[in-house]
Amino acid sequence: MSEEKKSLNFLEQIIEEDLVNGMPKENLRFRFPPEPNGYLHIGHTKAIGISFGLGEKYNAPVNLRFDDTNPAKEEQEYVDAIKQDINWLGYKWANELYSSDYFQQLYDWAVLLIKEGKAYVDSQSSEAMAEQKGTPTQPGVDGPYRNRSIAENLDLFERMKNGEFEEGSHILRAKINMQHTNMLMRDPIMYRVLKKHHHRTGNDWCIYPMYDWTHGESDYIEQISHSLCSLEFKPHRELYNWFKEQVYAYSKNKYPALPKQREFARLNLSYTIMSKRKLLQLVEAKIVSGWDDPRMPTISGLRRRGYTPNAIRKFIETVGVAKRDNVIDVSLLEFCIREDLNKTAPRVMAVLNPIKLVITNYPQDKEEWLDAENNQEDERAGFRKVPFSRELYIEKEDFKEEAGNKFFRLKLGGEVRLKNAYIIKADSVVKDANENITEVHCTYSEDTSKKVKGTLHWVSIKHAIKAEVREYDRLFNDEAPDSHQDKTFMDFINPNSLKVIKAFVEPSLKEAKAGNRFQFQRLGYFNVDNDSTSKALIFNKTVGLRDSWAKQKPKNNQTQQKSAVGNNKSERKAISIIQQLGKKYTNLPTEKQLKVKAEIQELAKKVSYEDLEPLFATAVKKAGTRIATMLALGVLLKNGLERNEAINEFIAKALDDKNELLVAEAEAI
Repeated sequence: MSEEKKSLNFLEQIIEEDLVNGMPKENLRFRFPPEPNGYLHIGHTKAIGISFGLGEKYNAPVNLRFDDTNPAKEEQEYVDAIKQDINWLGYKWANELYSSDYFQQLYDWAVLLIKEGKAYVDSQSSEAMAEQKGTPTQPGVDGPYRNRSIAENLDLFERMKNGEFEEGSHILRAKINMQHTNMLMRDPIMYRVLKKHHHRTGNDWCIYPMYDWTHGESDYIEQISHSLCSLEFKPHRELYNWFKEQVYAYSKNKYPALPKQREFARLNLSYTIMSKRKLLQLVEAKIVSGWDDPRMPTISGLRRRGYTPNAIRKFIETVGVAKRDNVIDVSLLEFCIREDLNKTAPRVMAVLNPIKLVITNYPQDKEEWLDAENNQEDERAGFRKVPFSRELYIEKEDFKEEAGNKFFRLKLGGEVRLKNAYIIKADSVVKDANENITEVHCTYSEDTSKKVKGTLHWVSIKHAIKAEVREYDRLFNDEAPDSHQDKTFMDFINPNSLKVIKAFVEPSLKEAKAGNRFQFQRLGYFNVDNDSTSKALIFNKTVGLRDSWAKQKPKNNQTQQKSAVGNNKSERKAISIIQQLGKKYTNLPTEKQLKVKAEIQELAKKVSYEDLEPLFATAVKKAGTRIATMLALGVLLKNGLERNEAINEFIAKALDDKNELLVAEAEAI
């Protein structure tokens, strides 16, 4: 394999192999298919980046298709927001399409399936159907309506479409196999009665197609070559293929190519919720001000907070395309925006927690306009003028009456440099009746060549502009707020996620417009909020100056592979202990087994999926190690790990094993 091939991600390798095997390059076509039931969040940027990125790489069209099959939750507001977000990220779609465009074709195909005996109307309650469906280890059973006549099914289905039945009274199901090992293949629902107004089709339809029936057929109609989706859809691939094979038989002359579904790991971010349903709860409960609240992980929230398209695209590129789900540290996202703004954001001065500083030897009526560099990282940024006068504001924490040698800011008798101005020396303080310092009196020196260790930012009181600064912290104070069995994500809301400050900024910011980004020197990066006006400036804190990610970054640069629980020495030791305990597990008395089981489950809290997965290949004769692995896997699943093909295969093999202990633990999860 060439060096160029080695650099390809696995999706690009699939496409390259298809091209080598004869697929014409002009047949490449991709899509991004959001459901318009909420705003896009940072997790969606990975899917967006993959599909549109492949479109750019291969000069292939990418459709923006809204999978709008559930009028109860979908709104035009979400359609508009999604389009705005994708445009803002810098991507262009070839066609704007909707699954609702295909409602008639989907209905016609469903009728053909009924005529071939491959679909039927079921009139049971949802509870009865759930009982008949079985479990992953127990086959389902045929329902009483499965063998209705074709004529009766056609009549009922047309009457469903005509609105003769109430919601929940009938559904249309594909007739596949109620004993299939994949539960999704056990006669899945294709249509349900839903008497809701649709944002595009109005009241034209009383029945709406289910996602699994709609999605693949929409891909087929659009002649998508590669249908790319996240790992949770991998079990759906078998059904995706079954449906497309049926419709291909009906329409192969009109639609000659079949799409190929392939899955990639979704983007999970620490301290972040990635569920539109749960994000909607935050909005409805007024925990946040709306979908675009700067604390929200939505693209609109990130945009309002001051994130740039370039930073988000760099983040997605750094995370890469993986086959296994993992959790990315939110610090990487913060690192990317910090790196971007460091190169582009103008430097200005602002004081958030002021204390008055009086330069006693500076003339009272004098003022100077001094040169200040806009951005030392950008030679083209130039200079601006900042006013200097006798009375200034500095940060309260930048002054101490008494301090040790390691305090390099201002203290009585000490000297510091004022950024872009003079060197000052603190001589005395003025205090109020409660002994709080209200003023620091200093003298200045025009000799700026003197070497001093500290440099402070400041603003001239006479010229300063009042501004509101909104400092944001993480919305959740838990790394995985939705992974706890005994609590909900709402239990981990950070009560201090927003702090509103009355600040003072230099006068150059008077004309700042919404969306403008700045570095407040020594404080962090800020941008002008949408609520800001010329008479009432409002700034959002985007990110601090401190590069916390760099300290965590592994030397091999595989930052994106760091899991939620990490990979340090103690955790590698934990997996070794689990293996060791497993070796003798089957030879232990029952009482001892229970103690060892508890110990394994406790150790599993310190183990990552990457540590555990290699043990899935343990030899059949090593039943104890496989039991220990199953116990640890149970803990990871309980704590939020999503099932994938490797996990399902490991569990399935265990269920067929002769060792009763292993079978019991497999059944438990």
